[in-house]
Amino acid sequence: MKNTAYPKLGRSWLHAIPPGISLAMAAVLITASPVCAAGPYGRADAQERDTAKALLQPIAVFGADDRTLLPARMTDLEDKIGMLYEPGSRSVCTAFCIGEDTVATAAHCLFRTRGERPLPLANVTFRLSSMGGRRSAGVKIAGAAQGAAEQNVITGTTSLSTKPPIDATRDWALVRLASPVCKKGGLPLVRRTPAELSAIEGERTLYQVGYHGDFGKWRLTLSPPCTVRRLGRNAGGRMIAGDFADASALILHTCDTGGASSGSPLLVDGPRGPEVVGINVGTYLQSQVLTQDGEVLHRYRSDTVANTGVSTLAFMEQRDSFAVAEVITSRQDIRRMQHGLASAGHYEGPLDGLYGPALRAAIEKFETAERRPRTGLASATLLRRLEAVIAGRNRTPAYEPTSDRIETGSVPRPQPARR
Repeated sequence: MKNTAYPKLGRSWLHAIPPGISLAMAAVLITASPVCAAGPYGRADAQERDTAKALLQPIAVFGADDRTLLPARMTDLEDKIGMLYEPGSRSVCTAFCIGEDTVATAAHCLFRTRGERPLPLANVTFRLSSMGGRRSAGVKIAGAAQGAAEQNVITGTTSLSTKPPIDATRDWALVRLASPVCKKGGLPLVRRTPAELSAIEGERTLYQVGYHGDFGKWRLTLSPPCTVRRLGRNAGGRMIAGDFADASALILHTCDTGGASSGSPLLVDGPRGPEVVGINVGTYLQSQVLTQDGEVLHRYRSDTVANTGVSTLAFMEQRDSFAVAEVITSRQDIRRMQHGLASAGHYEGPLDGLYGPALRAAIEKFETAERRPRTGLASATLLRRLEAVIAGRNRTPAYEPTSDRIETGSVPRPQPARR
């Protein structure tokens, strides 16, 4: 079929589609987290520059490209928005402060998309825009030095689906850093539903600030106020909503974006300055395809529908839990958590005292069963609750964590088991 010349779509041709061949709409989410040939710090050779030129293209620009460098009146944001960088893969994303030692970004900036290998979290660094381009300025994730970075990240997903059902509204992550680099504090998160953001047709109140690989030479870029698309109850709105696993926290916007803008804040002006209403995560595309017996025969040009963001509604409860969580660190306590979750029917992995994807998933199952926000955190509070449930079933006393120190954001050495 590869030599077949397919005609352009037109009304007269649509009435003559051969039997067994159908025309359908296909959707995909394109994430905005590029691989940068030389990274944001260094120089590239000729081959790397060619690679960068191919990779660093605008993700979605609507109409005229009106992006600008961050104006002087907004330079305070340089102390609250920065860059996530992983040197091995040269992956670049935007992230922003929500506390002195906590940043928010897109989940795929850390774990990539379904079927891809996650980034080595121990190598990921964050640096504020105000730090400039110094290589030594980056701060690692808490616990990275002890191999426990994953325990200091909560996320909506570690396996993002970019094809229907697209789970874009789970594409968020909160990261605790090894030191309180956000000394000016974090950007405030506010609850604003997508319907509220698009309440007035054509109103431009939303704007985006972040890094764009094709613009600004790794300086913060402003995408001026743009519109938010309203998902109506008509056929078009239902079709778009049907492409997503959950559209209730989905922001479809027309702010211009570029590679590396994943994880950047979607902002509105509040009484005291910029407020975060969502996180930019990618671009939503639709294309028409010809299929026969489930096989795609031909794919027509994709049309950009809108850029996509996840509303703060999707993660504000988790943010509150994360802020006060006491992460357990000893292998003995983690092994006890594994044993308790296995007893409760949530965990089937090894009792090795190591935190990983299987334990994270089991914790989330337990949290869901308790009707609590899903965090996946191995916290002291969760360990106590879990042991209370198991003790109630077995009528045995609940135990306390064995660590002498339980801290937020630091990981002591494992302690020997008590005899």
